[in-house]
Amino acid sequence: MSRRTLALPSWLPVDAYILALIGTVVLAALLPARGTAADVAGGASTGAVALLFFLYGARLSTAEALDGLKHWRLHLTVLACTFLIFPLLGLASGGLVPYVLTPELQAGFLFLCLVPSTIQSSIAFTSIARGNVPAAICAGSFSSLAGILLTPLLAALLLGSTGGGFSADSLLKIVLQLLVPFLAGQFLRRWVGGFLARHKKVLGLVDRGSILLVVYTAFSEGMVAGIWHQVTPARLGGLLAAEAVLLAVMLALTWYGARRLGFGREDRIAIQFAGSKKSLAAGLPMASVLFGAHASLAVLPLMLFHQMQLMVCAVIAKRRSRDPEPESVRNREDAGSGPVSDPAVTVTS
Repeated sequence: MSRRTLALPSWLPVDAYILALIGTVVLAALLPARGTAADVAGGASTGAVALLFFLYGARLSTAEALDGLKHWRLHLTVLACTFLIFPLLGLASGGLVPYVLTPELQAGFLFLCLVPSTIQSSIAFTSIARGNVPAAICAGSFSSLAGILLTPLLAALLLGSTGGGFSADSLLKIVLQLLVPFLAGQFLRRWVGGFLARHKKVLGLVDRGSILLVVYTAFSEGMVAGIWHQVTPARLGGLLAAEAVLLAVMLALTWYGARRLGFGREDRIAIQFAGSKKSLAAGLPMASVLFGAHASLAVLPLMLFHQMQLMVCAVIAKRRSRDPEPESVRNREDAGSGPVSDPAVTVTS
């Protein structure tokens, strides 16, 4: 993770990929796919989602994940934040309808509360703040793995017909497009893992390009259906305010709650950054499967929350990096082990 983000100013991460996402949304607004082009884009998007989850499965080291289980209290804490506390707060957002959020935006707000945590950016921020980086790696990996199953199940349970109608056909699509490719990647990892490790940069472009295709397809469908007329500036302002409150609550809860649970400073940093964030890379393709034609409004809250969490967590991580150096870090450096990892902020998840 040696790549650094472009900063305008230094504390505000503005990654080129975020600009690409915004440009994709603008392109879909100006030139949405229609007719045959929409069918082609939809088919390509379905294939891209399957490819993404195959790559997720092929990259996840089962041995490393099992080794990380020894820090089970930390991982259970992160999983509880991601798949219990976040969903409860998402359900509470139902009280904002219809005064602050429309039912469609509230469904997207609830969906963002169901997706797994990030991996790359959680690790990067934990490293910058001199936290427990190995724990952040395992916590993010466990969250992503659990999200393959828990996010669709929670969406089916909590969103119901709002999520586009969860029928046997919908569940079959989830299994075929998400779970089967992921399991195939895990099964083939021993043969393709080395190739993937040698071509990380190229495959990173495949990841990002696939997600851009998913975004373009979803927002094109929204434009053709005319659903964007339902989103007024006031509604967008209300959505941003609700997300700011959500992020503030989770940041405070993960930090002070972890202290009450007896975790040390380094573990608390890992819990805060892994337990308060949501993965754009995992959430976008899941939304395309779960919501179908309604995916554009469903992913809007997640896209906005993703950029908000990056900006806020970048500030927090840099402030934590100026804290007095923990004794455990000094001991590691005195022993010649050097820093845990190269601090960098990436926004792909």
